[in-house]
Amino acid sequence: MLTVTEPALLIRIAKLHRPGMTPQQLYEATRGVWKLGPDKDSAEYALSIAGGVVQEVYTVATWHGAGTTPYTTRPLTQVAVPNRWEFSGKVAPAAIRDKYVGKNIAHYFAKGNASPVNYVNIKHA
Repeated sequence: MLTVTEPALLIRIAKLHRPGMTPQQLYEATRGVWKLGPDKDSAEYALSIAGGVVQEVYTVATWHGAGTTPYTTRPLTQVAVPNRWEFSGKVAPAAIRDKYVGKNIAHYFAKGNASPVNYVNIKHA
């Protein structure tokens, strides 16, 4: 079983994930919009999860109120949600991506857990 060792948010994008997504579509589906507490600021990485498998890993640079930074693949009406957050970032370094992309980490989501975001190695308020 794979263990995530970095401070990270595991983000399930099942509702937005489609086969053949472009890298930009995948990034924008992953980066927002989420109901998160202040501990989000401790996340170094955001792992994009679909079907229990890591699709991509992003380095989190900054957090913004949802809908306050540009999206090119999602309409503003879909992302401008009060009391939600989005991050700006970039694809993680190869060493981190190689460790996680394509790997199954479904065991981090308990059966019945409806939250799309799981904090790992972060004190969750």
